[in-house]
Amino acid sequence: MNQKSHAWHVFPLLAAVALFSLAGIATAQDPVPAKPKVKPRLSSEAQLAKGEINFDDLQFDIEKDAPFKKSMWTDRLKKINGKNVKLRGYILPSTLFHETDIKEFILVRDNQECCFGPGAALYDCVAIKMVPGETTDFTTRPVTVEGKFVLDAESYRYPEGMAPNGQTHMAIFRIDGKSVE
Repeated sequence: MNQKSHAWHVFPLLAAVALFSLAGIATAQDPVPAKPKVKPRLSSEAQLAKGEINFDDLQFDIEKDAPFKKSMWTDRLKKINGKNVKLRGYILPSTLFHETDIKEFILVRDNQECCFGPGAALYDCVAIKMVPGETTDFTTRPVTVEGKFVLDAESYRYPEGMAPNGQTHMAIFRIDGKSVE
């Protein structure tokens, strides 16, 4: 490519930078304002009493890629342990082997598939194990799982030497699912 044709490729970029700077729009040199910290939307005590929880109710303090310890479980988590709950989320497709008569899957906060695996928040996924005789079918729409919530720090551990970034667990919550709607 000769210099003359190369200049025509660079000009639109330079013009755009100049326009953004003149218009007062932030450029790469401008400091980026810090995002305001968003407070989680915890379920009310009345909702908890009815077993209606959301993923914010499952949050606890853990540093990114830090190993999980049972001492991290909050009083709120201990309060719902063993209780019948309803939790809305998405079935993580990569945890399925078939699309119908599903007995186990991972329920995640959103459908971006970003809430499971290395770097994901441990509290943004819940292992669902349907009770005997119950199954569900895959859907891309949000679902509500009803069943017994269990703090389970043993069933979903990474095999020795296989944990990414020092993490020890794939999941620490389980719902023994009675229904998926």
